[in-house]
Order: sequence, then C-alpha cells, then structure tokens
Amino acid sequence: MPESGPIIRVEHISKMFMLHHRQISLRHEAKAALLSLLRRGKTTTPPPFYALQKVSFNIHAGESVALMGRNGSGKTTLLRVMTRIMRPTTGHVTVQGRFTALIGLGAGFIPTMSGRENIYLNAAIHGVPPKETDKIIDDIIAFADIGKFIDSPVKDYSSGMNSRLGFSVAVHILPEIIFLDEVLAVGDMAFQQKCIQRILKMKSEGKTIVFVSHAPEAVRLVCERAIWLDEGRLVMDAPVEEVLTAYQQKYGGQRHKVGGL
Repeated sequence: MPESGPIIRVEHISKMFMLHHRQISLRHEAKAALLSLLRRGKTTTPPPFYALQKVSFNIHAGESVALMGRNGSGKTTLLRVMTRIMRPTTGHVTVQGRFTALIGLGAGFIPTMSGRENIYLNAAIHGVPPKETDKIIDDIIAFADIGKFIDSPVKDYSSGMNSRLGFSVAVHILPEIIFLDEVLAVGDMAFQQKCIQRILKMKSEGKTIVFVSHAPEAVRLVCERAIWLDEGRLVMDAPVEEVLTAYQQKYGGQRHKVGGL
C-alpha cells in the first residue's frame, strides 16, 4: 500500500430512505380508507430503510478496490455518496483529486445535443476546459468508435453507442480517481475487452480505482482489495481472494451474484 495518506475517507456513513407505498387502484384505496377507519383514523408510516449503516474505510492513492455484495447490499448507493451524487444521512466522505464516475454510462448526456457537443459539455463539468478537450477529442471519438453518429443527437444512439461514448469520455479526461459501477455489464464482448484493457492501463499509471462488477474474474484482474457489503453493513475489508473465498463459503452456488446491484 502507498505510504501517503488516504485520498478517499468514508467515515461512519449511513443513508436512510423513507419508503412510500403507492396505491395502485381504487380497490386498494378503499381498503386503505377502511383500515384507517377501523384504526380510528390512525395511519401507519412505514419504517425507514437504511441502504447504508455506519460504513467506514479509507482508500489510498493507487489502490484498486472492489465493492462486492448481493443485490440490494448498498454498493451503488455507496458509490453515489462517494461521488457526491447523493448526500449521506449521517457521516462524512472526503475525496481528494479529480475523479470521474461511471454510474450508468451516458446518463449525463443531453439527448438533443450531438455526441461531439456532449463530449465538450461532460469534459467541462469535470473541470477540463475546451482548449484541453480539443487535444483529446480525436482520441475520445476513436475509442468510442461510433463513426458518423458522433455529430448526430444522442437521442438517436443505441444503448451500446451511449455506453461506448460515456466510457470513452470518462477515461480520457485524465481523472486521478475513477469510480466504475457495472461498466462491463453493457456493450458487446469486444467493447468489454476494450474497457478492461483501458482500466488496466489506468491502473498501471497509478490511478485509484473503485470497481463494482458482476464478474469475479474481472474483480481479480483489476483489484487487489475488496470491500464486502451486506444489507448496508460492511462485512469484510481484505485482499480480493480472501473476500471472494469468504463470499463463496457463505453463498455457495450464488457466487455469480458477486457485484450485483
């Protein structure tokens, strides 16, 4: 582990959501009204749901860390808190350095703007001025490999084209930290291999990587350390093989769900 201090600090993070049950028909509404009368007008409020519960850890510069867990374990919520998309209910997160987040590739694109225009917009959002984007835009377009569609509105793109362009923009704006959520679950096999090679290149350059993936093989390839979440709680923080082994021992044949949403 590098000798410098952590560049990501997650301190006692909890995230609470209030669950609201929507009535879906007049019959349900009538039933709810009758229950309310029987309870003499008293209404019941569903208890809050904690997606994260007092999660703490540090990540140092140059580390590659996997977030693992079953569906609904809190990984994507944690990534959203770490990247400031979402505020924690309690606790603090500190991230030092320029970062980019791939949480739903292409999610930040404006549909009526062209791919080229969205490249400049997304780069600017991440602090890269147009003159600097001019120097890398050809590389971004070449990596995305969407041909003449680069000057068409993004609303006309397929999901695969959105994915390729989103990934290409994110990895070319020279981030110090990159947050990846299920980026290998989209696109064709050739694009997935291209993503892996680019991620490994960034790793070799000393970038800090926080990686969520469905594939244990990809986790092994990219990361040395893994953080296992279960029902919003941190279960284990250890070298990848130790965590994968413990996960397998607990869930057996469900190992393929490592890294689920």
